[in-house]
Amino acid sequence: MSVHYRAVQWNRQKKVYDRWLLIGVALYLAIFAAADLSAHPDSTVETLLIRGFGSASLLLLHVVLSIGPLCRLDRRFLPLLYNRRHMGVTVFVLALAHGGFSMVQFHALGDVNPLVSVLAGNPRVDSLAQFPFQPLGLAALVFLFLMAATSHDFWLANLTAPVWKSLHMGVYLAYGLVLMHVALGVLQSETHPALAALLGLGLLWLISLHLLAALRERGADVPLDVPTDDGFVDVGEASGIPNNRARIVTLGGERVAIFRYDGKISALSNVCQHQNGPLGEGAIVDGFVTCPWHGYQYVPDCGRSPEPFTERVPTFRARVVDGRVHVHPTPLPPGTRVEPAVWEDPDA
Repeated sequence: MSVHYRAVQWNRQKKVYDRWLLIGVALYLAIFAAADLSAHPDSTVETLLIRGFGSASLLLLHVVLSIGPLCRLDRRFLPLLYNRRHMGVTVFVLALAHGGFSMVQFHALGDVNPLVSVLAGNPRVDSLAQFPFQPLGLAALVFLFLMAATSHDFWLANLTAPVWKSLHMGVYLAYGLVLMHVALGVLQSETHPALAALLGLGLLWLISLHLLAALRERGADVPLDVPTDDGFVDVGEASGIPNNRARIVTLGGERVAIFRYDGKISALSNVCQHQNGPLGEGAIVDGFVTCPWHGYQYVPDCGRSPEPFTERVPTFRARVVDGRVHVHPTPLPPGTRVEPAVWEDPDA
């Protein structure tokens, strides 16, 4: 992706990511078809495709929703996060194939528009056993489409990061609709308890991951609110900050990343303007604070992205007193240059 949002060639990392993603989907569909035929020898090709694409989409949706909390718990999962949107688009494509084949098989041969048939063909909302589950799947597909269609950074820049992020949080609503679609549909016709158990385990897995990640994040939000006489807050020893890395603290309800580099110390907001990534978990690369999520960069003493990029983050005043770092909790306007504090490691 270029600064002007022109289509560019995939880099090697993206090609490898997408290649393994497609291989994984193809292998899953092949294994699923073989297993389904073994259990249901009379299954038609259409039925195999409907079940295969639907289950693949649901499984991959669980993977997508697992990547975020896994990255909060272990940095080794970050490579999956880098191109997570590719996986999200794949979820939509699989769900679209599932819905398309379902609509053709169950709604295209009558004298009613297939879409109308899906929405109005079953009015039994008063019966759990006969509840119209297909509209739930269609609603989930709409949400997945909106997220897939806006996955390009062009939409992130034009919708603004907060709006784009709110839209893409709809993936949790889509997941809830999919769960109801499956529970009210497949589980009504399939009596084997393994299906219900797998669906429940998937939900339990995601809830557990998100709770563990939230507990870990909560520990980082303990505020440091004991200011000095002039309002600065002592955030710890300068020697405790690794070179070309940061320490993250919470000041005034906001996470602040305090970086040490080239004998200097600068503080800036921990929130990347691209997708709210944690800047303090990144590093100084080629003189720039580099977000660990997607590689967006900022000049450490002013919080500005290098030209021609225009992203900016708030900065904070910092100083070193007797080897300890003091930071003023009031953020300065995004892109404001602050003279770095000077501190040379005596052991270097």
